[in-house]
Amino acid sequence: MSKERILVLNLGSTSSKIAVYDDAQEVFKETIRHTQEEMAQFDDVLEQFNFRNEKVREALESNGIGVDTLTAVCSRGGNIIACPHGAIGIDQEMIDYLTRPEDTAKHASLLGSMIAFDLKKEFGIPACIYDAIGTDEMQAVARVSGVPEIPRYTVGHTLNTRAMAIKCADEVLKKPFDECTFIVAHMGGGSSIRLYHNGVNIDCVNDDEGNFSPERGGAVGCKDLVNYCFTSGNDAKTVMKKFHGAGGLKAHLGTTDAIEVEKMIDAGNEYAKVVYEAMAYGIAKDIAKLSAPVAGKVDRIILTGGVAYSRFLTDIIEGMVSWIAPVEMMPGEYEMEALAAGALRVLRGEEKLQDFGEIKAAAVDRIRICKGVEPYTTPAK
Repeated sequence: MSKERILVLNLGSTSSKIAVYDDAQEVFKETIRHTQEEMAQFDDVLEQFNFRNEKVREALESNGIGVDTLTAVCSRGGNIIACPHGAIGIDQEMIDYLTRPEDTAKHASLLGSMIAFDLKKEFGIPACIYDAIGTDEMQAVARVSGVPEIPRYTVGHTLNTRAMAIKCADEVLKKPFDECTFIVAHMGGGSSIRLYHNGVNIDCVNDDEGNFSPERGGAVGCKDLVNYCFTSGNDAKTVMKKFHGAGGLKAHLGTTDAIEVEKMIDAGNEYAKVVYEAMAYGIAKDIAKLSAPVAGKVDRIILTGGVAYSRFLTDIIEGMVSWIAPVEMMPGEYEMEALAAGALRVLRGEEKLQDFGEIKAAAVDRIRICKGVEPYTTPAK
């Protein structure tokens, strides 16, 4: 069997993580750091495409990886429409959706999809996203909010949370993933907490619904938010940035670096201490909240993401939630490995490559379901 050479792309706001795998074997990995000065020249995420594309190709070339040797490319997806987990082929319809003008909170990961599509067009190789940010398998009862025009949905860190849950099922519980129940808290610059039950992410706490994080504001009072929007004099983009990029630890303490915050605490900064403890407090409350839909029958609680390296933080969380289930510390992110493994399963015919157009049509129906227009049917896996 000939080897597949897979390029994996995971683009964030200040870095471009890239890796190349020959089948499941990593042959090259690099994190391209982008300085504040480099990023300052761009007013919008989409303006970064040519710059990021060139940086990726330069990194491959300098490490002896010819782009013409690639047989597939897999990217972390942007904010696409609600979709099932797994692999989705990148096509023009997906790119058009990711770059739509009305999306005022574009995530830098969409640039990875654009770069992948560029390689697909140039070399005719398969390109996909995997466990996209928009993965949404929330059960019907969890979708309904008190405002019909604003149903609940899942968005965020599916890739890492699902990968960690599968890893925990395989290595810790020694059981199939689809026979387990996990609450997984991803703690990075943003956060999301997921409830996985029998292989499906049936509920969540998104980063704007609950706890705040290093750069996200989290949930605030609806009445206060409405009043702020109409009295601050700011436009929608500015307000969105305040909550999604400039909130949380950054707003309180001027940094998104948990290590810096802990240094402040060690130096006797009481305000930093109470803010940091409040972040842990909020995460623990949201974990406990997600235990209710499964009547507390949880196999493991998993703490993952970069901030999960902080023992100060995780000790507080574990102390508050270990009565629900044992807590597994799985710090860091395994997103590159998860992307490569997903693409390889598709290339080997072990997993279906899903069509974005079909998913988009199904997602429209799902929105209608949320508003009570038609009965709910379980989305296909």
